[in-house]
Amino acid sequence: MSKRILVVEDQEDNRQIVRDLLTAKGFELYEAVTGEEGVAFAKRERPDLILMDIQLPGIDGYEATRRIKADPELWHIPIIVVTSYALSGDDQKAFAAGCDGYVTKPFSPRLLLAKIREYLPK
Repeated sequence: MSKRILVVEDQEDNRQIVRDLLTAKGFELYEAVTGEEGVAFAKRERPDLILMDIQLPGIDGYEATRRIKADPELWHIPIIVVTSYALSGDDQKAFAAGCDGYVTKPFSPRLLLAKIREYLPK
């Protein structure tokens, strides 16, 4: 059974890049465009891992991460932030919100896959 990954990203181009990369590697991919959709999808489908953008319409990725990690049935799902927020301290804000990993855009496909495999070993 392939691992299921939820991508919470509002930019279609970015979702397409991740979709092409991860489906080619055998992952089952689901997509949400807003933070609210991401939280609702996580509650409904319980993916194996979440890739979370920070700058989203509605609630941002920090708040979506906090809501997922506060849920006793979802807290264990690894969340990797994939963001263009790359200033000093941005990673600490993401970790403080509860994310498990942090990748900045533009990302290397090899780096993103390596980070995903840290949390989803075969």
